[in-house]
Amino acid sequence: MSETHDLRAPLDWVQRHIHHIPKGGAVLDLAAGRGRHSRLLLEAGYHVTAADRDVSGLADLDGIRTTEIDLETEDWPFAAAEFAGIVVTNYLHRPLFSHMIDALADGGVLIYQTFAVGNEVYGRPKNPDFLLRTGELLVAFTPALSVIAYQHGIISRPEPAVIQRIAAIKSDAPQEL
Repeated sequence: MSETHDLRAPLDWVQRHIHHIPKGGAVLDLAAGRGRHSRLLLEAGYHVTAADRDVSGLADLDGIRTTEIDLETEDWPFAAAEFAGIVVTNYLHRPLFSHMIDALADGGVLIYQTFAVGNEVYGRPKNPDFLLRTGELLVAFTPALSVIAYQHGIISRPEPAVIQRIAAIKSDAPQEL
C-alpha cells in the first residue's frame, strides 16, 4: 500500500464515471488502500466492499464492508458475488481480470486506472510486470464489456505518470455518455 496513492483525493477518472454505476448498488473497491474511493462511493449512496491486503486504514469507515486479502496469493473471495460496480486504481494483477468480469452484474460498470509502459521515466512502478502494455485494458475487457471511455497517455496530476484507464459496462445496449 503506497501512502502517496492512498492519502490523495479520489482520482478524477473515478469521479467522472461513478454516475454510470447503477444507483444504490453494491460496489467493490479492489486494492482499496486507505479507502479514498470507498469514501466517495459510500457518500454517493453505494453499498461498498473494500478489499486490500491491509484494511487497517479503513477502520474509521462506518458502513463499509472490508475484506482483508492478498489478491496475489489467495483465492478470489468474490466468486458468489455480483457487483454493480468495480473500482480499481493504481493496482495491476492480470490474473484478476477474468474474475472482475465475472463479478460484474449485468449492467455493472468497471472503472479502472493504473500505470502503463513509459511510466518508468516518471517513477514507480518501473517493473514491466506492473505496467500495462499499449491497449492492454481494451484487449482484456472487450468484448465482454462495452467501453464507455478509454484513455492511454501522460497525466500531470495528481503527479506525472503514464496511465491507462477504462470505464466499461457489462451490457450490449447503448449507454448515456
